[in-house]
Amino acid sequence: MYGDEATVRKILTGLGDTWAVVGLSSNRQRAAYGVAQVLQRFGKRVVPVHPKAETVHGEQGYASLADIPFEVDVVDVFMNSELAGAVADEAVAKGAKGVWFQLDVIDEAAYERTRAAGLEMVMNRCPAIEIPRLG
Repeated sequence: MYGDEATVRKILTGLGDTWAVVGLSSNRQRAAYGVAQVLQRFGKRVVPVHPKAETVHGEQGYASLADIPFEVDVVDVFMNSELAGAVADEAVAKGAKGVWFQLDVIDEAAYERTRAAGLEMVMNRCPAIEIPRLG
């Protein structure tokens, strides 16, 4: 398991409320769209990161993490496992405090690199499932 309950809680409640959601677009059929809505309901600022740089849920989108002109606390990754490691590396470069890989997104080497860089990290879990459990 990559990310125990204490780490999940810390990322969701202790690292800050600005979440860059990589893979978030205006496509309502994609999981990222609904998860971002849940995060917003729980007080998170959701920043869409997608090549189209669309505005989603009222927030301006950006084509990449590097394009975001302000600090990001957590990077939530909705990409396949083969691409997710590069995003984790970008999160480290951006100065994020945490990285969250969604369900079925697993890259053990990226997990080790990200943790070695001092960031909190969770893999193969969904914040929209976890955050209501915190109470």
